[in-house]
Amino acid sequence: MDQPAMWRRSRRCESHNCVEVAYRSGQVLVRNSQYPDGGVLAIDPDSWTSFCVALRTGELHG
Repeated sequence: MDQPAMWRRSRRCESHNCVEVAYRSGQVLVRNSQYPDGGVLAIDPDSWTSFCVALRTGELHG
């Protein structure tokens, strides 16, 4: 049986409207902290890393 996910959010988050991330069963889990019982997005670690790199480098700008 899987252990419960250990959710974390950025220290910069001053509200309860943030993204929370956990790692469990070989997947990165992402959820909205405002709705912790809502849906969870499961992403493979390589895709998550690529997403974070793209954010940091400005590749994902609107």
